[in-house]
Amino acid sequence: MTSPLFVTRDPALLDELLRLAAAAGVSPDVADDAAAALRGWAAAPLVVVGADLAGQLAAVAPPRRAAVHLAGWSPVSPDLFRLAVEVGAESVTTLPDAAAWLVERLTDLGDPEAARGLLLGVAGGAGGAGATTFACALAQVAARTGPALVVDADPLGPGVDRVLGLESREGIRWDALSQTTGRLSARSLRDAVPRRDGVGALTWYAGATAALDARAVREALSAARRGHDTVVVDLPRASDALVDEVVARCDRLLVLVVPTVAGVASAARLCARFADATHVALVLRGRGIDPGEVARVAGTPVLARMADQRGLAETIDLGLGPVRSWRGPLGRAAAEVLESVVRPRVAA
Repeated sequence: MTSPLFVTRDPALLDELLRLAAAAGVSPDVADDAAAALRGWAAAPLVVVGADLAGQLAAVAPPRRAAVHLAGWSPVSPDLFRLAVEVGAESVTTLPDAAAWLVERLTDLGDPEAARGLLLGVAGGAGGAGATTFACALAQVAARTGPALVVDADPLGPGVDRVLGLESREGIRWDALSQTTGRLSARSLRDAVPRRDGVGALTWYAGATAALDARAVREALSAARRGHDTVVVDLPRASDALVDEVVARCDRLLVLVVPTVAGVASAARLCARFADATHVALVLRGRGIDPGEVARVAGTPVLARMADQRGLAETIDLGLGPVRSWRGPLGRAAAEVLESVVRPRVAA
């Protein structure tokens, strides 16, 4: 990323701008006169011109470009708005009032604009179907080709960090994330969560019972998609407005089904909750009812089948995560699902 450009020789204003840049996780270039500003003018993704040098810069008539903002201490002189027009600035930013807005703009610079990771939701068609385990398996397999994150949206589940063997690793959890304000950058989230071998986990500390904060969930999912190739959300079976919103954000919702009469009936009721059935698909675990019949009853296609994996509990207890071998049932099923979801997405 090319650094943003700050054009000022006002020490107090520069200190404030540098503080905001540090909060956004970016390193700016600084110019203290118009000549220095012109050298970096075209390449910088964003330019902030201090009120003290706005007149000098307007006098040299820099080339018109987007993402130029004038900044000054509140209240600003009316002349600054005239200079903004001459410089071709998009706005006049008054500090400290607009500090949060400027941090957001600077934060955006650290996140690739085109990056938008695959977002998969995983829910159990019935209790004990293995949704959390499969969500973690998807992330482990996806991490072979790029960074992956498992987002734990089920406060009553086992905890995705424990399934992945990350419970003893330092990192931010929902408890702390819910206390933050402002826009969350992709890099900040990626670096903050517990992580190993390309897989991160966002969950609760053991024993925490706090409900999800809607604002924190929206910020986390947005930052996660910008900073990871694959994001997997472990969803609760219970429905509420926030869960429905998360499902609506997912590129695909995967429902884990045990192919028994009770398991299929429960999964069919779960699938019927969602208005848009086109992005819902089933993953069968174990033997039982024919996949074609399961798909007919549930009204959604079956993407993959997998046998129960031997030694799964031991693998998780050893802190290795559910996928110990890429050729095991979980590894093969996760790879099959990812291939079936990614291929049409890339083609689109």
